[in-house]
Amino acid sequence: MSEIALSIENLKVSYGSIEALKGINVKVPKGKIVALLGANGAGKTTTLKAISGIAKVEAGKINFFDKDITKMSAEKITSLGIMQSPEGRQIFSDLSVVDNLKTGAFTLKNKEEIKRNLDRVYRYFPRLKEREKQIAGTLSGGEQQMLAIGRALMSSPKVLLLDEPSLGLAPLIVRDIFKIVKEINEEGTTVLIIEQNALQTLKIADYAYVLEVGEINISGKASDLIKDKKLIEAYLGSC
Repeated sequence: MSEIALSIENLKVSYGSIEALKGINVKVPKGKIVALLGANGAGKTTTLKAISGIAKVEAGKINFFDKDITKMSAEKITSLGIMQSPEGRQIFSDLSVVDNLKTGAFTLKNKEEIKRNLDRVYRYFPRLKEREKQIAGTLSGGEQQMLAIGRALMSSPKVLLLDEPSLGLAPLIVRDIFKIVKEINEEGTTVLIIEQNALQTLKIADYAYVLEVGEINISGKASDLIKDKKLIEAYLGSC
């Protein structure tokens, strides 16, 4: 197996008396796309929040290239090279497209690198270039999702965390988003994606984990999981 970019060991997170994660183990090899699949309430977003330093870890360990980041602040984790595109986009709706993108580069000091990253984002998402002066709140849902992913790429992340990038989008837009995520990965960025749209995700992922009520029930190569019709119906739905 490749070098491990991100590893989660026996991770437990609770919200009061509710156990959101019950000791999960996940490995994200460098240069791969790993999917974390499951229904609403399975614990997917909590996993990303724990990695990003937003959710408090009750027990277990999170390593980033063998560095323990379990107790680190969200700011420190971002500066190390982990960036998240959150569920619901969470763009700055009253700022322009280009100003939204520049907020994603707050950890960078090199103006040349920021310019290169902006050019890269516009290459992936030409529509954002066309609308760079437009107020972000007036974009379509698909364009806002492109903006959220583009903003996350502005910091030159080593690992990109994607939280439900297909949520609420039309099928054609979803297909475009997944195609671009694959391109981003092929150019060297490791991706951990959480999704309800299992079939589309398994088509681009290398490995997948199925999370159900805070526990990993199934894991394996995405190419194997996508062939298991019973598994798709039982755990992942027919999406």
